[in-house]
Amino acid sequence: MSTTERSGSLESGAVAERNDSLSVTDNRTGESFEIPITDGTVKAMDFRQMKVSEDDFGLMTYDPAFTNTASCRSEITYIDGEAGVLEHRGYSIEALCKHSSYLEVAYLLIHGELPTKDQHDEWVHEVTIHTYVHEGMKRFLQGFRYDAHPMGMLLAGVGALSTFYPTAKNIDDPDERHMAAVRLIAKMPTLAAFAYRHSMGLPYVYPDNDLWYPANFLSMLYKMAEAKYDADPRLTRALDVLFILHADHEQNCSTSAVRSVGSSQVDPYSAVAAGVAALYGPLHGGANEAVLRMLDRIETVENIPSFLEGVKSGDERLMGFGHRVYKNYDPRARIIKTNVDEVLEVTGMNPKLEIAVELEKRALDDEYFTSRKLYPNVDFYSGLIYEALEIPPAMFTVIFAIPRTAGWVAQWLEMVDDSDTKIARPRQIYSGERERDYVSLDER
Repeated sequence: MSTTERSGSLESGAVAERNDSLSVTDNRTGESFEIPITDGTVKAMDFRQMKVSEDDFGLMTYDPAFTNTASCRSEITYIDGEAGVLEHRGYSIEALCKHSSYLEVAYLLIHGELPTKDQHDEWVHEVTIHTYVHEGMKRFLQGFRYDAHPMGMLLAGVGALSTFYPTAKNIDDPDERHMAAVRLIAKMPTLAAFAYRHSMGLPYVYPDNDLWYPANFLSMLYKMAEAKYDADPRLTRALDVLFILHADHEQNCSTSAVRSVGSSQVDPYSAVAAGVAALYGPLHGGANEAVLRMLDRIETVENIPSFLEGVKSGDERLMGFGHRVYKNYDPRARIIKTNVDEVLEVTGMNPKLEIAVELEKRALDDEYFTSRKLYPNVDFYSGLIYEALEIPPAMFTVIFAIPRTAGWVAQWLEMVDDSDTKIARPRQIYSGERERDYVSLDER
């Protein structure tokens, strides 16, 4: 067959410039194709024109876990894993943690710009007055067993919100979308605190509208007989920084789940519930709990050298180091490390911190780990702060879900307005049996 050349752009028919295209020869047919390159990517659909016959389906790409496939365009979060850079809407995570509050960052993620003073005050007021949940939701949560996992309760509670706000299914209505964003950010700490109090056998504590976002959450967790819970400002600020650090992180498993489920045009509460479900998995939201178990296993600073040798030989696992995206020091870990000392000034010294600091020092001095790009990630120190606040490990992922809600909502809103959005429907490579003869039940 003679070699021919085709344009790789099926939709526009435009031939790409040589320096902005990929030249591909299909050796099955001898045909050559020019595939346009845009923003460092090629469209998977452009490969569908490569066929061995007219009735052939066309060439597909195979990418388990989508490790090298862009599923969307987004203006929300930028990550440069090699350089250790994290930005939201162009603002560095360092600047946001230093100068902003979590609610201010949530506004940035959702609206695209940092708020003016009036916008900020109105936004904080809106979130604050929507922190209460319907009494029916409280009764719903009270129906769980005494030993129900808090994350399972949160998952069910977020999904149930869609039944309390049925008009949220009108996703083309800007007012409904706005109210869903406000309600989700406002009510997630309340649902999380109710799940915690349920697991402890304690009565639920209602929100206190006089308190700012992280202080209100701590009040709902810990308030007992006192008229008002007064948290140390160092603790509330450290928690607020943790919330900022976890607000969004590009197309991770849970965010991808929100977008995938949301692409069916389901209401935002159900889409965010999918994100909570993904976060529930130990490979996504449970890493900081694994770090604490590792530090418990090491026991003392003196045991660190033998532990690291065990890691090298494959007998131990170094938790809290390395990241799917970051091939450098996770910028979130660098920030959170500075808050640990302030928290421990209030709560008292944690012996695990000494082990963690020495473990980090020895690992970063060892070429075995640095050559493999194994640097501390955000989970390495966040668990120490949660433990210092006397939060049980089962609640760690629940607290992760509170700030990530802002990112989930922002990503959902962006997806709804994206003209390229289609209902998610990945292809598969079928590898099973074909054209088998049916055998009746009596003859099997």
